[in-house]
Amino acid sequence: MLSRLSEWFWNERLWFPEGLGWANLEGSDGLTYAKAADLWVTLPIALVFLIIRQIFERTVAIQMAAALGVKEKVRVRVEHNPTLESFFRISNKTPKQCEIERLGKKTGYSDRQIHRWFRRRRNQERPNKLKKFKEASWRFTFYLLAFIAGLAALIDVSISNTLLPSQFWYYMIELGFYMSLLFSVASDVKRKDFKEQIVHHVATILLISFSWCVNYIRAGTLIMLVHDASDYLLESAKMFNYAGWRKACNYIFILFAVVFMITRLVIFPFWILHCTWVYPVTVYPPFFGYYFFNGLLFVLQCLHIFWAVLILRMAVKFLPGNNIVEDERSDREETDSEDDVKEQEDRKVPMKNGPVQNGHSPLNNNHHRKTE
Repeated sequence: MLSRLSEWFWNERLWFPEGLGWANLEGSDGLTYAKAADLWVTLPIALVFLIIRQIFERTVAIQMAAALGVKEKVRVRVEHNPTLESFFRISNKTPKQCEIERLGKKTGYSDRQIHRWFRRRRNQERPNKLKKFKEASWRFTFYLLAFIAGLAALIDVSISNTLLPSQFWYYMIELGFYMSLLFSVASDVKRKDFKEQIVHHVATILLISFSWCVNYIRAGTLIMLVHDASDYLLESAKMFNYAGWRKACNYIFILFAVVFMITRLVIFPFWILHCTWVYPVTVYPPFFGYYFFNGLLFVLQCLHIFWAVLILRMAVKFLPGNNIVEDERSDREETDSEDDVKEQEDRKVPMKNGPVQNGHSPLNNNHHRKTE
């Protein structure tokens, strides 16, 4: 059964247009082409990346954080309470008012104490600022080096018809890095676009692998280069954000937004997608590999549009003169004042017949929120 499945999967009619096949990629007249067997190299490369990342975050990233003045806020840890801890882990991390009242009867805590316990317990689950900085600095370093290497590889691709060592290692290192991101996704900082990130990593891995197997080296190099062109700017903006360098963060974010819009919403769809979707059918009739490759590209383009909306939302918040641009995908830490306001809102009784109740005007309980 496995042999039949393998024979079906590697069928030339799936991945090549009529008249071409795997034999055309064997290499002749001194020309060397990419081979599917080369992809096994990416597994040890991914593991090496995981090891290098741990070393980097424990040494270089710590020094960078100290140089930029990253300061970690001390969090108050909650006192252990088996009843509340069990509810937090099994039932709900943000209990409703009726659930808080039931928990209060079981524990003897007041509503305010339970609100505060859950708020602090949720904050304990959130990654601290130093962890976020180390992750951003690791990605910034890789994306910057990968962008420089991609430019060199693109020049080699344009002047050579055979597979060069620079192209081989550029592909293997990029693929190994994205595989390492997929392996470490459980321990990385989880953001609101977690599912979209998983889809992006999987689509990227499939795209890089497929373009390598069928020798779409030029298209694959362009796709990776377009992505790396803006990613290192985003990670550097995050680094300055966590360090509290507000003006530097905002300026870099503006530059990132411009580069992102140009590369992901202009160059990618109107140049790269146009070349992979329109041009091939003028030479060969459509085949499964053609639809598969372009289907993955359209998935990436949908993600680009999704992230472009988030970027524009952040840009709109920045324009009126906000102090700092916050990542729309981040889970913001809660403060004491926010918890007190939420508690009062939950306990507030709906008013009837205007603003006066039982002959008494409602109290004005406006509280100023402390800005973090």
